[in-house]
Amino acid sequence: MARTYRLSFARRLVNIVAIFLLRAGVKISTTCLLIVRGRKTGRLHTIPVTLVEQDGRRWLVAPYGAVNWVHNARAAEHVMLSRGRRTETVELIELGAADAAPILKHYLKRIFVVRPFFDVTVRSSLEAFEREAPRHPVFLIVERNRK
Repeated sequence: MARTYRLSFARRLVNIVAIFLLRAGVKISTTCLLIVRGRKTGRLHTIPVTLVEQDGRRWLVAPYGAVNWVHNARAAEHVMLSRGRRTETVELIELGAADAAPILKHYLKRIFVVRPFFDVTVRSSLEAFEREAPRHPVFLIVERNRK
């Protein structure tokens, strides 16, 4: 049974450090800052996220399920991705389970820290990942413009 995500003190601390480093322009693999407007408050929220990049395309995976940033991104017309001085405004298109399955499998192979939150393993079939996909939204990133 997969673990349920809880934003602990340690995770908050890691996020604060990651946000600081990414704002300073430090490259941390494919991690960047997701900036999304709150669906209720309208305030901007900044969250470090790790992208999947393959064949010139990029995806955003929600490894902990439909957490607040996912709900906010679904409600927003666009979000921003940022690292250092570079910020781009993008649209997110949520994928269906069949399209999300190979992206999730690739993500799970690369990002070991999220594995306890999945009911599948890196050796699981694509069909198993397809069954898992509704619990971990995957978004295709579509560029709008860059600053």
